[in-house]
Amino acid sequence: MSKEQFNISQTDMDRAHILDRLSSAEETFDVLVIGGGATGLGAAVDAAARGHRTALIEQADFSKGTSSRSTKLIHGGVRYLRQGNLSLVLESLHERGLLAHNAPHLVHNLAFVIPTYSWWEGPFYGVGMKVYDRLAGRLGLSPSHLLSREQTIALIPTVETAGLLGGVVYYDGQFDDSRLAVSLAQTADSLGAAVLNYCAAVGLIKEHGAVVGIQARDAETDAEFEIRARSVINATGIFVDALRSMDDPAAERLVAVSQGIHLVLPREFLPGNAAIMVPRTADGRVLFAVPWHDRVVVGTTDTPRSVHELEPRALPAERNFVMEHARRYLAKSPRDQDVLSVFAGLRPLVLDSKAPNTAALSRDHLILVSSSGLITITGGKWTTYRKMAEDVIDHGEMVAGLERRRSPTETLQIHGWTHAPISEKNLQPYGADAPRIADLFESDPALAAPIHLRLPYQRGEVLWHARQEMARTVEDVLARRTRALFIDAQASIEAAPAVAQLLAGELGHDRAWCEAQVEAYRSLARGYIFTDPASTARST
Repeated sequence: MSKEQFNISQTDMDRAHILDRLSSAEETFDVLVIGGGATGLGAAVDAAARGHRTALIEQADFSKGTSSRSTKLIHGGVRYLRQGNLSLVLESLHERGLLAHNAPHLVHNLAFVIPTYSWWEGPFYGVGMKVYDRLAGRLGLSPSHLLSREQTIALIPTVETAGLLGGVVYYDGQFDDSRLAVSLAQTADSLGAAVLNYCAAVGLIKEHGAVVGIQARDAETDAEFEIRARSVINATGIFVDALRSMDDPAAERLVAVSQGIHLVLPREFLPGNAAIMVPRTADGRVLFAVPWHDRVVVGTTDTPRSVHELEPRALPAERNFVMEHARRYLAKSPRDQDVLSVFAGLRPLVLDSKAPNTAALSRDHLILVSSSGLITITGGKWTTYRKMAEDVIDHGEMVAGLERRRSPTETLQIHGWTHAPISEKNLQPYGADAPRIADLFESDPALAAPIHLRLPYQRGEVLWHARQEMARTVEDVLARRTRALFIDAQASIEAAPAVAQLLAGELGHDRAWCEAQVEAYRSLARGYIFTDPASTARST
């Protein structure tokens, strides 16, 4: 791996320095974003790229909530095509193409096969996917086409063959969601934004009825301080209504919460290089079985929930639903003990009192400006995060009276951008940073050792996460900097002590901190083990 092949961009992501900058009260920001998921991080990148003084705070870790729990797809939305929402499909396909160009180290072309078991399904879905291709235009990936029975089996060898007539193949994008979130945080940092995790907004500052900043609390020190800004953006996902209530106790609710869950299986259940797409399940959703990090992700559900929490749990009915469909479409039926991880995420959907269920609610985004000037953005999805960011910063400029500047993010390369080949699979998501991580292994061979024999990650990566990616906890490393929790929950629990020791050495913590971190992580990760009685009990 030659460094000359890479466009290596440097970023320090020094949390102590950023905290000092935010808490010093010496700077009034043009844009302050609350929320470090896809939408908030995208907004911080857009504002900083326009040259505005920008800050972002996140109450937990970047992408801790919904943004690390997706189906791992950058897609136009076949389901929305069927619903006739052509504007959302067009926007999504356009953004899919841009993201593939701007983050090629994280977004990849993937073949999706729709297996057909009825005579009408082939021509019906074939025509639909041709429309999908046409809508993508010059940013399309590869053309869709019909498959024979033999071709379908060749692409997805473990598909259920009883009654199989053929299939339709089309192409969409796949990515690593939390790694893209970290790359966006690094991009914002490199553009001059002050981006901080584990820092919550605990109050709004108002003058003459207008929001002029927030009262913030650092979770690590409990220190409180003011951050002043000309525009404040509420990008807190499922929690937007809580912040709106802080601004106006009489504010109407904007968000309905829908839960989607995914099961992760060993690669043997889908050994080919294509994904399976089931266009309509019993609850009207699209269901996917997608190869990802040498595993298979199967999902998702659409269950209305009244809870708004950072760590949702899969309900027994959801687990059964996904397993039933996995057994229906895979020739080898997975058993409960085959599931390596089960994870749940809560989607913030734009509320419509007339909609019968969350599957009928809009995936479009909504921007609302309150009488005090608080800007709220909600809805949307990962694929359209860039356009959402552009739209909300346009509003921020108007509210703050800032100079109107055109967003440059359509062609902005995201941190780590490279087309150079990276032979080490675990280093591929780091893109242009991969050679610098490889240098750690060369400087100390002990850092090249795996953190666990069933996981593809190396000890030196943990040091990189602490030094360059603002990882603060064992969970940050095992859930979001790596994807250990998602690809093998039990192995990640067993790796936790080693990760805690490595982090403690970097962050200056003692044995008591390590023990507390390991125990906290074990408690969290048990909820991702499919057959664990405690996790099932909690989800009921």
